Amino acid sequence: MTSEGISPVPREARPYQGHRAGLVSRVAVAAIDTLVVGGLVLAGYLGFSGLIFMFNPLSFSWPKASPLLSLTFAMILAVLYLAAGWSIRGRTYGSHLMGLRVVNSRGKTCRPIGALLRAVFCVFVPIGLLWCGVSRTSSSLQDVVLRTSVIYDWQPRPAGRRTAAVLLVPPEAPVAGPDSL
Repeated sequence: MTSEGISPVPREARPYQGHRAGLVSRVAVAAIDTLVVGGLVLAGYLGFSGLIFMFNPLSFSWPKASPLLSLTFAMILAVLYLAAGWSIRGRTYGSHLMGLRVVNSRGKTCRPIGALLRAVFCVFVPIGLLWCGVSRTSSSLQDVVLRTSVIYDWQPRPAGRRTAAVLLVPPEAPVAGPDSL
């Protein structure tokens, strides 16, 4: 609850606050983040084309983008985008829209190196996300290897603060109270 007594978390979502996110939510986040990265790649292409046009408008033609170069640029951009979001606020734009946050094993925002490793793992092994569909704890392959979690978290808070006491507890386990932090 806020100081005015109104919670930003919908009543229906409150029981899930701090619990691990499932496959559907995480796939939706991945789709949104893919669209964001695609938009950034397109913006980069248009910006580069605009520079070419500025310097030589009379003989301008759209630059031909190599598929390999475009894919490499998109993957590098995706790694940087994910790592920055996870290390600064614990969430990307897609995570923000879906109310999810990535936390480390201590329940805090990932450190830059950890976020970078997770981003590289997510970009180069995206099929690892499907593991959370069969995992009892809704952990992806990336979460298992790097000891991270993706939790439901709609509450805005400063970076680095603990997010919830239940985030690393399996869904069927008892929920710890705030005094146990």
